[in-house]
Amino acid sequence: MEARKEMILRELMGSPSPLTGKHLANRLEVSTRTIREDIKLINEELENHGALIHSKRGIGYTLLIEKPTSFRSFLNEVTENAESQLTSPTTPDHRIYYIIRRFLLSDNYIKLDDLADDIHVSKSTLQVDIKEVKQRLDNYSLTLMSRPGYGMKLKGSELNQRFAMSEYLFDRERLSPELMWLEQLTPVVNLSQDELNRLWDLLLEQLRTHKITLSDIAINNLFVHIVIAYKRVREGHHIALVDEDIKSIKKKREYAVALNIMKVIEKALNVSFPKIEVIYIAIHLLGTKLVRDQLSTNETIETVMDDKIHSAILAMLSAVEEQLSLGIENDRELIIGLGLHLKPAINRHTFGMTVRNPMLEDIKNNYPLAFEAGIIAAMALDETFGVTIDENEVAYLALHIGAAIERKKATNKPKQCYIVCASGVGSAQLIKYRIEASFRSQINVLGTTEYYKINNIPFDETDFIISSVPIKEELPIPVIEVNATLEQKDLTKIEQYVSFEEKSITDYFPETHVFLKQNMSSREEVIDFLSAHAKSVDDLPDNYTELIYEREEIAPTAYGNRIAIPHPISPQTRKTFLTVCTLNKPIDWAGKKVQFVCLLNVEKNSQEDLQDMYNILGQIVNNEKLVHKLIDSTTYHAFIQTIIRMED
Repeated sequence: MEARKEMILRELMGSPSPLTGKHLANRLEVSTRTIREDIKLINEELENHGALIHSKRGIGYTLLIEKPTSFRSFLNEVTENAESQLTSPTTPDHRIYYIIRRFLLSDNYIKLDDLADDIHVSKSTLQVDIKEVKQRLDNYSLTLMSRPGYGMKLKGSELNQRFAMSEYLFDRERLSPELMWLEQLTPVVNLSQDELNRLWDLLLEQLRTHKITLSDIAINNLFVHIVIAYKRVREGHHIALVDEDIKSIKKKREYAVALNIMKVIEKALNVSFPKIEVIYIAIHLLGTKLVRDQLSTNETIETVMDDKIHSAILAMLSAVEEQLSLGIENDRELIIGLGLHLKPAINRHTFGMTVRNPMLEDIKNNYPLAFEAGIIAAMALDETFGVTIDENEVAYLALHIGAAIERKKATNKPKQCYIVCASGVGSAQLIKYRIEASFRSQINVLGTTEYYKINNIPFDETDFIISSVPIKEELPIPVIEVNATLEQKDLTKIEQYVSFEEKSITDYFPETHVFLKQNMSSREEVIDFLSAHAKSVDDLPDNYTELIYEREEIAPTAYGNRIAIPHPISPQTRKTFLTVCTLNKPIDWAGKKVQFVCLLNVEKNSQEDLQDMYNILGQIVNNEKLVHKLIDSTTYHAFIQTIIRMED
């Protein structure tokens, strides 16, 4: 089965509800007509295998499985065929991976005409793909060298080629880590599954012996790198490192561990590795977590953490607190977690290693506030250590920060309130008991008082006032006015305050800030348009637009699902507001298609809790049908009602 048809089948298998032709066309970047033709061909293949793709006008496509056993057999055949032959790629991203793999696996020149014929595209299309290939290879300090009459050939250090191989030779998204070496490494390195399983057991044994704690992903990466080393050494390729690097690595404990690992592998494979390969393994151990699982309760952070790393973490968290006011800078678990991650991250940076975070897109989409905090922390790390990390590392920082945010929520003290009532002590006590019954863990009533004693309230200890009488004086804390009988609408009003839902949907998306169905063709045009509007409603610095582009340089703000949420690199406005722009046609935004853009501006030095706003944005990002409805909206009323119905 061709790759595109397989993708259609996978989409339908993974969806609990029917999928429209438009949805599938957007996912595969083809026309709806192509989807119809592909589904017709898929049904011909499924005819004798117990399944059928059913189409219903106005509803979409549904995969109906009538004979599960027969269908599973069919899927096994599809998977085996996909692994046994290198299928011609059918999407732009697949072509990029295919081309990179071809160059990584070839020691010879490759002619562009031959490559174009292999993947069934024109030479002009291939030239565009090659440009993207060069950009990706540049991340590994690899280049494509051209020679007239011969073609192109990969050029770069052996070490960097191996790093690139570990990323591009294996489809890590489709296969689980446990199956990676069994189904993909076997044909590449010419080792049997039994031999690879034996190597895996030996590696785990060495890690246990030396008390090395690694994540599942890290162990898999290390294993893949070791097997690649075996393949490359057998082919006569060796690493070249400068003497200074070799001397510094040999002094580290990781070198001794790598030496032992290499000895058992040599014995198992009956091969002799050059001593330089031990350095190679040590580099990867330096890029993992060679630390104890936990910090004992009677040890201080400073006794087990490098002073420079500890200082860097404090600087990172200080920057996060300054810009986002999350209240997590003193979280001990967060400091320890960042410290354990930061040491290997810095080692990876030192030796030019890249790390792939399989959760990157999920983290960006589901934890936008934590990811934004990770970006701020990464900027502070660059300033403190001169270490620049990419999105994959930022996402790992975001995981630690996100956990701290959740811990903070769980330990939040109840809000302190005072009740003001003019009808006497009895009615005040009635309101108090109703509040305590309805908001047991959320509100603590400090006391009740009459209106004329309002100035006796300890404002520094009180978060807000619930009053059954109008209060005209300006007080230093919020006042929620309710009826003396405390009706359901009053309880709802109080709940909204406690839940940080003081703003309505229309406050976040006012009509003056929403621009629908715009005709713009580039990221730059959209950013310039939205930033110009922001400048018209707020007193902003002259370099405001440049600050947005500076943030884009660190990590593009396109979150997938046709959404981008650009913002300046640091808060610049007098108030927090969103500005939305939808486009008639999608534009390219750092490799992703975007048709819904939301410019986010956060108030300078704000103490406002923005989690509610981020939750709304997160729900939009993760709801593909909602995004399409918002893009299709032609009036503000339709736009805002779509979001309100999402909340309901």
